[in-house]
Amino acid sequence: MAAEHSARNFAAMSRSMEVDLRIGNPAHTLQRIRAMESPPAHAKPTTAENTSNSLLIKTTSPAILASLTAGAMAGALAKTVIAPLDRTKIIFQVTKMSFNARGALRFLIKSYKEDGLLSLWRGNSATMARIVPYAAIQFTAHEQWKHFLHTDRPEAPTGMRFLAGSLAGVTAQSITYPLDLARARMAVTHRDMYGSIIQVFVKMWRAERPKAFYKGFTPTILGVIPYAGVSFCTFESLKVKHKEITGRSAPNPLERLLFGALAGLFGQTASYPLDIVRRRMQTSGLNGCSYPYDTIRGTLRYVYRTEGIIGGLYKGLSMNWIKGPIAVGISFATFDICQNALKQLSVFRAAP
Repeated sequence: MAAEHSARNFAAMSRSMEVDLRIGNPAHTLQRIRAMESPPAHAKPTTAENTSNSLLIKTTSPAILASLTAGAMAGALAKTVIAPLDRTKIIFQVTKMSFNARGALRFLIKSYKEDGLLSLWRGNSATMARIVPYAAIQFTAHEQWKHFLHTDRPEAPTGMRFLAGSLAGVTAQSITYPLDLARARMAVTHRDMYGSIIQVFVKMWRAERPKAFYKGFTPTILGVIPYAGVSFCTFESLKVKHKEITGRSAPNPLERLLFGALAGLFGQTASYPLDIVRRRMQTSGLNGCSYPYDTIRGTLRYVYRTEGIIGGLYKGLSMNWIKGPIAVGISFATFDICQNALKQLSVFRAAP
């Protein structure tokens, strides 16, 4: 019956349009055809249309600018705070000196007495040149990956949160890696060798050619996958759990700092041996060791045989347990707070 009724309606409409054409009113007919093709005003968009519009809004709105700005501020503040500890850790990572708290303190005191207070922040300019774009890209990429993978919902699975964090880390690291390499070289050498980040790139280009700019890239990427994945996954999961327990929409700044610290602790521990490998490969030939550190497997084997597991592959981890949670806690908390504040400003609001 329904089919017959539809057929009769279609036949009647066809006859009506034929009459319109015969009486010389094609404009009226065209208007009726367009009305037939257009969806009714009350019709709801399809799921595909919703998804397309949502992605378009996400990638074109001023929220991206807010994420970039907040990420840059978060990275700069966090790395500046822990710069002396970071430099100390790198010195121990790339040499055969056994690490302990007393030795780290002696190094800091010696650097201060011989080269002044600012020597503790040596290489921090290279760190800023790297961490500002790195953090901006990483946090912004994470916001986009969260949206794309649908992990910005409370019911999102933990595995997908890990994947979003890993992809954000890989995205940022791939773009900014040469700056990380330059920063590592400046941290382990005297000012006479590398006076600026530009000198690092010029000397590397002349002596080692372009391939040197991505030396140690593979272990870095392999390390950033668990590091960024665990860090972001832990932080986001803790925020969701916090909301379920307390009923509050968002944690306060101190709680954000604590969640970020736990995220950094777990992330650093998961990826630390590969951090040792990348630092050895990045500074190969600069630390007085004749071993070339050309491959991941060879570096792991050499460090294990000559220095062991705790004193080699996990050398300096205890310092990372101090500086890592501080840095990640400050970084994650600062990003959340700055992003929320920036979105209240008119320049970061989407046009109506």
